[in-house]
Amino acid sequence: MRESLAAGELETTGGVSPRVYSFADCARSRRLVAAGSFALPVADVERTTVLYREFSSLVRDLRALGETNALTERSLKPLSRETLAATLAHYGAHHADPDGRLHATFEIVYLTGWAPHESQQQPLKPGSAKARLADALGTTEKPLPRED
Repeated sequence: MRESLAAGELETTGGVSPRVYSFADCARSRRLVAAGSFALPVADVERTTVLYREFSSLVRDLRALGETNALTERSLKPLSRETLAATLAHYGAHHADPDGRLHATFEIVYLTGWAPHESQQQPLKPGSAKARLADALGTTEKPLPRED
């Protein structure tokens, strides 16, 4: 949706207004739980792809879910018919089946954390493992990129 709105606005106005709120990143969400002083934070994501016959049904579902634009820096002007037509054309060209059904993928992020207690299990110190996970899985270890 974000990509199609941006393409439609670029094509018709030459600029882009933020119209879709930022997506929650699973790793950052887990860190948010940890920053809230919860122990053993876990974040998981479930992706569900839904097929729509028409774009208006997708928009109706987004509104029913409360997924409208809450950004304070957004444009308060409604989309022009020209921009909406360009957005619909882009979405149809990039996110539709040959029979015209539109794909929309929804991501639900589940966050879990526990109130700290002295009886909880504690993570081991880094480097204290007696066996390597890569060896147990029979794979080559690939270090993650560093986040700054």
